[in-house]
Amino acid sequence: MPLRVAEGVEIPDSELSLAFVRASGPGGQNVNKVATAAQLRFDLERSAALTGGVKARLRALSGRRLTADGTILIVARNHRTQEGNRREAQGRLIELIRRALAAPKPRKTSSPPRAARERRLEGKRRVRQTKRLRARPAWDE
Repeated sequence: MPLRVAEGVEIPDSELSLAFVRASGPGGQNVNKVATAAQLRFDLERSAALTGGVKARLRALSGRRLTADGTILIVARNHRTQEGNRREAQGRLIELIRRALAAPKPRKTSSPPRAARERRLEGKRRVRQTKRLRARPAWDE
């Protein structure tokens, strides 16, 4: 079953890999016997579901979750069950991809208003006058 991220964006199962490992944390005596922590791997470099711009933003957003071979690794171990950790890992991947889907707005260059420039220059004049008044008078004054 593909992972539905947004309208028109689905990650096929072939690009996802899910493994369960032993985890520390909640679980009582079961923690040493049952592999409940979920490791979700998403092969970003070979993914056909995402465009180049989204992949670049996702690479920047994923940070230390991105491995050397271009795979995003998400580890979830907050729940006591495999199902809970699987859902959490998938949810975190979906959220990460949704954040990468939103293209940043281009910055519009702007200049300060005339009044702000005049206030800045007036402040500079005031400081210059104060320093001039503090200085020792010259011999000819």
